[in-house]
Amino acid sequence: MDDIATKTLAQLYLEQGHFQKAYEIYKALSERDPSDPEIRKKLLELDKVLNSSQAFGHPLPRSREEKIRFLERWLARIRERKKVL
Repeated sequence: MDDIATKTLAQLYLEQGHFQKAYEIYKALSERDPSDPEIRKKLLELDKVLNSSQAFGHPLPRSREEKIRFLERWLARIRERKKVL
């Protein structure tokens, strides 16, 4: 993993919701350059998300099916709000 670990790859994982993978890449990058403030900031943010079930009010979905159910509920709430407006 260290061979392909880049900030760009970590950011892509982050944007796709693969927080653990993003964390692992940022961790590898941090070991290479511990003085990089951007990497330290991302690690702290991801650590909070990964270790806090309060980040979204409940644990983050892990499996593909859990993610789909989570996103379907989220979409349903958005549609309900649009009806009100």
